[in-house]
Amino acid sequence: MDVRSSESCPVYAGQRMNGSSSGNGGKISKKSRGRKGKRGRRRKSRKSRSNKSPPPYLPPEAEEGNIEYKLKLVSPTPQRFEHLATQLKWRLQEGGGEAVYQIGVEDNGMLVGLSQEDMKASLHTLQRMAEKVGADITVLREREVEYKSDRKSRKITEVLVRKVPDDQQFLDLRVAVLGNVDSGKSTLLGVLTQGELDNGRGRARLNLFRHLHEIQTGRTSSISFEILGFNSKGEVVNYSDSRTAEEICENSSKMITFMDLAGHHKYLKTTIFGLLSYGPDFAMLVVSANTGIAGTTREHLGLALALKVPIFLVLSKVDLCSRSTVERTLRQLERVLKQPGCNKVPFLVTGPDDAVTAAQQFTQSTSITPILLVSSVGGEGLKLLQEFLNILPPLSSSQEQEELMEQPTEFQVDEIYSVPDVGTVVGGTLYSGVCREGERLLVGPTDAGGFLRLRVGSIQRNRSGCRLLRAGQAATLALGNFDRSLLRKGMVMVSPRVNPTICCQFEASIVLLFHAKTFRRGSQVTVHVGNVRQTATVLCMQGKEELRTGERAVVRFRFIKHAEYLRLGAKLLFREGVAKGIGHVTRLLPASNNLDQNQNQRPHRHDAEGEGHLNTDATRKPRPHPSSPLQ
Repeated sequence: MDVRSSESCPVYAGQRMNGSSSGNGGKISKKSRGRKGKRGRRRKSRKSRSNKSPPPYLPPEAEEGNIEYKLKLVSPTPQRFEHLATQLKWRLQEGGGEAVYQIGVEDNGMLVGLSQEDMKASLHTLQRMAEKVGADITVLREREVEYKSDRKSRKITEVLVRKVPDDQQFLDLRVAVLGNVDSGKSTLLGVLTQGELDNGRGRARLNLFRHLHEIQTGRTSSISFEILGFNSKGEVVNYSDSRTAEEICENSSKMITFMDLAGHHKYLKTTIFGLLSYGPDFAMLVVSANTGIAGTTREHLGLALALKVPIFLVLSKVDLCSRSTVERTLRQLERVLKQPGCNKVPFLVTGPDDAVTAAQQFTQSTSITPILLVSSVGGEGLKLLQEFLNILPPLSSSQEQEELMEQPTEFQVDEIYSVPDVGTVVGGTLYSGVCREGERLLVGPTDAGGFLRLRVGSIQRNRSGCRLLRAGQAATLALGNFDRSLLRKGMVMVSPRVNPTICCQFEASIVLLFHAKTFRRGSQVTVHVGNVRQTATVLCMQGKEELRTGERAVVRFRFIKHAEYLRLGAKLLFREGVAKGIGHVTRLLPASNNLDQNQNQRPHRHDAEGEGHLNTDATRKPRPHPSSPLQ
């Protein structure tokens, strides 16, 4: 069966520019045209026809996930309607409150299409189903499919169904904003969250800065958080419509939490801390169109790739450049993304249809890298960026979320404050379990290696009150009169049911990304593991005396200052000047095993077990990290 679709295939940045950047303006000389002859022209026309006609199939429907294929939903019986509503509930649960329905598509992915009357009736049925479960529908796009047999125009409609979850826990995605200094990161976030364009002199970014020196210099030196909401109909909810963050949370079904990270190389440790501690779902790399890849752009891109954070690119300040300058910067980005170390496929977003396709393929394929062109002054491309963020689905499934919630409570302490009339407040991310108001937890390890008892007063998430905190969510916890001097960044708050383990020494499987000379025993490096950041000494390496750039080994580290709480399988990044390496924790050694007599022991080959001790009677083996270790 011959199926032709009017939708154009996704255009990659490289394909678009290769056709328009030839040396002679796309003209072919008579000599070359004579050599090709009719056969060459026939091959070229056949190739163009194949590029214009996309495949008539989508990937087969998966039983899990939030994407549902429906051929048609015309006048279902009451029993069938109840079944469809139950099925919609399942898809919404899988997607954390949102689902995508492809109407006019069979379960095997074949694009069949529906007539105008059948499509209208199917959308009406889907609207009734959404109303039954308390959701709204939004048509993302329509595609026409023509069959040569009957020559009737048929349509395929893609619909977004979104609802506020029953427990008022909206879908929350964390996006880390990376890029070189002066690339326009803070200005872009200010425009997105405030709803007002910039005046060309950085007015939009003033609300994001936390310190006076940031306002004076215009450079971000800390981690700031900004929120952008979307309601059930996909409309933007920001400070232009709402006065407070509480109103944004109340009116939103989906929330995007931006983490504005520092772009200057001087604050690289803060950027690494944000990427490892807060565990962002995605990374947005902002590149200035007039300067291109400069400064820390390559370094930030390498960090995101090494930590396996899905990344998309935003080309800012396109209003300051000519078209040729923008195309030159795009070609530069294309070359970097296609390098062997990246192996990415650039996807240039030029319209609403591209934004929908890019958002869906971005999470399904690890090689697709969307590129969006925006201007914070003129407003070009902002609507496409908002639509891309609106459709962007979560990475973790509902089953993985439930498994994390069933585990004991573990909260990472990333920030410490003293608030008047409230007392000590800690900010961070709940790694596992659930946390409630009034819950009693243990916090540590202290410098002596112990844990202290405390009580959680109140909880705030996205600057609004919250009674229950779930695994994967970031929040601030009020601790009342607890002495702030006893706390530090890198601590954890765990349930008293758990006997937490700490270690002074640990082993990790690493790969050395870059080193000017050699990496050997006795080297001192700054180790980042989650929210832990401390200097450590290399005690020994398995089977090797030294490492060079690109080599792998199992290395034993020892913290210099005090013991830390680590998890098996946790991602690790270490640095020493310009030298960097990544890996994952494979074995924990007891906290008391910090003697010189153990320095000559070889690291164990296995990386699936380890144990640590606390200054209590009972000990336990730490549970494995739920995510796959970095290979």
